[in-house]
Amino acid sequence: MEYKDYYKILGVPRTASEAEIKRAYRKLAREFHPDKNKAKDAEDRFKAANEANEVLSDPKKRAAYDQLGPNWQNGQRFTPPPGWSGGRGASGGAGLDGDAGGFSDFFSSLFGNGAAGAGFGGGGGYEDFGGGVARDQQARLAIGIEDSYNGATRSVSIGNRTLNVRIPKGVTAGQTIRLGGQAPRGGDVLLELSFAAHPLFKPDGRDLHMTLNVTPWEAALGGPVPVATLGGTVELNLPAGTLSGRRLRLKGRGLPGSPAGDQFVTVQVQTPAAESEAQKQIYEQMRVLFPDFDPRNRAPT
Repeated sequence: MEYKDYYKILGVPRTASEAEIKRAYRKLAREFHPDKNKAKDAEDRFKAANEANEVLSDPKKRAAYDQLGPNWQNGQRFTPPPGWSGGRGASGGAGLDGDAGGFSDFFSSLFGNGAAGAGFGGGGGYEDFGGGVARDQQARLAIGIEDSYNGATRSVSIGNRTLNVRIPKGVTAGQTIRLGGQAPRGGDVLLELSFAAHPLFKPDGRDLHMTLNVTPWEAALGGPVPVATLGGTVELNLPAGTLSGRRLRLKGRGLPGSPAGDQFVTVQVQTPAAESEAQKQIYEQMRVLFPDFDPRNRAPT
């Protein structure tokens, strides 16, 4: 069988610390997880990273693996040395019947089929990167924009467990909340946040965007108009002659932070239908009073 250079697979030196191995593995696992990466070799590279991490993140397995010395080269034919123990029994599972979790013959020849407990792919809404030692788990949590504005506590199910999560003020989509020691094997739960759709606001980092419908006379005459914000209704001073599509800013009315985000308001002029004779006459009067007005020749604001 071929020798597996686990350090080379993870892209770390043989002197790498546990933290360096953990970071390297996380990066590869996220990049090549088959649920996210559809390249032909993604699953094989994910399994290789998983196997390398299974050995190098376990001090006993790593020490046994390092007994082979640094002179083996990836791709060489390999036979375990005479009397090799390889840490069998150190993980409590060697010699048991069962699947090695998709690991290679090289791994099995060193540690036995029972030395590892999982391959890849999780349940309960998270991705399990497998292994017999503590592993971080990833999950996704959709929250309301109001949760970020006010702060909140939400529940999330990880496998058969329900965890209460404190949502800090000012979090944004894509940020991660770490729940230390809450993964099934004692690792951390990493919650990636997203925002549920909101009827008024669209977030962009800490900024919020919305559309504000106004009447033709509000747009023409200007003046204060009420605008909804996450902190309550405020008045926006609409400039006279505002056209549809104009964007105005409410400073500091976005999500909290240092600095706080802004709320951007895009004006949309709504023209009422002329249903009665009196209403039609008003539009006729406007046509007479504004003979030079040609909206098709006006530059947008």
